[in-house]
Amino acid sequence: MRDIILKTIKNPRVTEKASNMFAQNVYIFNVAMSANKKEIKKAIFSLYKVKPTRINILSVPHKNIMSKGKKGTRGGGKKAVVYLKKEDKIEFI
Repeated sequence: MRDIILKTIKNPRVTEKASNMFAQNVYIFNVAMSANKKEIKKAIFSLYKVKPTRINILSVPHKNIMSKGKKGTRGGGKKAVVYLKKEDKIEFI
């Protein structure tokens, strides 16, 4: 069970935009490509002991880059936007 939870949620997505959303009790996580809303909800509850009120899932597209004259790709994946009640908080250390 613990392995499924760790594979579902990779890490919190800490960006400037995401940290501005913490004030409204909205948290963003990088999740596995195979994750769905029910799995994410269970993983958030087991890791942080809070129940999400709403979850949105977004695809992050791959981006083409040039690094040292060579073509490559960067990024891609899936992210989840998790909404909590006003009294709930998630603390990142």
